[in-house]
Amino acid sequence: MLFNFITDLEIDIAKDSMIRTVYFHNFSRFDGILILKYYAEHSKNYKRKTLLRNHKLYELKVYRGNKLLVRYRDSLTMLPNDLNTLAKTLCPELGAKGSIPHEDLNASNILDHGDNLITYLRQDILILGGVMLKAQKIYSSKYRIDIEDVMTISSLSMKIFRIKFLDDENFPIHIPTKNQDTFIRRGYYGGRSDVFKPKGENLFYYDVNSLYPFIMKEYPMPCGVPVWHRNFEGKELDSLFGFIEAYVVCPNNISKPFLPYKDKNGTLIFPTGKFIGVFYSEELKFARDLGYDIIPLRGYLFEKKSSPFEDFISHLYESRLEAKKAGDGSMTFIYKLLMNSLYGRFGMNPESIVTEICNKKNMKNL
Repeated sequence: MLFNFITDLEIDIAKDSMIRTVYFHNFSRFDGILILKYYAEHSKNYKRKTLLRNHKLYELKVYRGNKLLVRYRDSLTMLPNDLNTLAKTLCPELGAKGSIPHEDLNASNILDHGDNLITYLRQDILILGGVMLKAQKIYSSKYRIDIEDVMTISSLSMKIFRIKFLDDENFPIHIPTKNQDTFIRRGYYGGRSDVFKPKGENLFYYDVNSLYPFIMKEYPMPCGVPVWHRNFEGKELDSLFGFIEAYVVCPNNISKPFLPYKDKNGTLIFPTGKFIGVFYSEELKFARDLGYDIIPLRGYLFEKKSSPFEDFISHLYESRLEAKKAGDGSMTFIYKLLMNSLYGRFGMNPESIVTEICNKKNMKNL
C-alpha cells in the first residue's frame, strides 16, 4: 500500500514541475518514519538526504540520481496546532476534520468501515491543503515570504524580524563562542511548573496576556560582545548587567523561593539555603529585593540597550488586536503565533543529538 502511494505521488509530481514539497501533519513523529523506512529499503533506486535534530525528522529530500524528486516536510512545525483547530481557524469553509472511531476498529472489521475511512482521509488531505495554502497566502501577502523557504514557525518569525525590524547597526546580533554559550546557557533554566496546593474549591485561574512578548518589548536587553570578568570582588550588584555566577543564600522564611537550581540529577528545584548558580543579573537583583543574599562571583557583562524587539512585538500585538476587532480569526491566530515564536529561536541550543541512518554493515562499524 505504501509502495502504491509513493509511486502514485511521484507520478503526480512528475506531471507538475512546480510541485516539489509535500507536507504531512506530524511528519516528524509519525508519517515520516514510515516513509523514511520505505526509501531506506529501496535505497538502490533513490538517494535521500535527511534533516534530523534531536530524533526529530524535519525534512526528507529524495533524489533519483542528482535530480530532486520530492522533499517531505512537517506542516506541524510551521503551524503548531492540531489539524482540526487549524481548519476551524484558517479555513472553516472546508468543514470539520471529522474523526475515526478507533476503539471500534480492528483487523477483522476495518474493511467494513472502508467508505467512512476513505471519506475521513480525503477530508484530512483537503483540510491540510487548505490550511497550508491559506498560510502561504497570508505570509506572502503580508511579508513577501514563501513558507517553503523555512521549515519551522520560529525560523519564519526570525526571518520576518531580520528582514523588517532588526536594526543591525544599532543592535548587531553577536554569535557567542562555545565558552560563552556554555556559561550563559547554565543560566537558561526553563519555566516553573510547581504545584503548591494539589486540590481545592472555588479556585481562580489566572493567565498572563502575552508574557514573553511583553518582556521582549518592554525590558532592556544585553547587547554587543560579552566581556568576561573572572572576579567581581568589590563590585556592587546594581552596577552589573549580564550573566553572573553568584553565591546565593535564600532565607528559610521565603515560602515560595524564586531562584532555580539544578541538582546532581539535573532536576530543576527552587530551594532555600545556600547554593551557587549562573543567573541573569536582573533576576539576582529581584531576588535580593525579596530578601536573598547575593554575592556576585564572575561572569559575562553586556552593554545594556533598549529592546531591539519593541517594533516587532508592537506591530504584531497591534495587528492582532485589529484582527480580533474585525473578527478575522485567521490573522488573529497568525499574529499570535509569530509573536510567541521568536524568543525560542534566540535560545536554541547549537548542540544536538546526531542521528545517522545506515545499513546493517555500517551499523556494526559505528
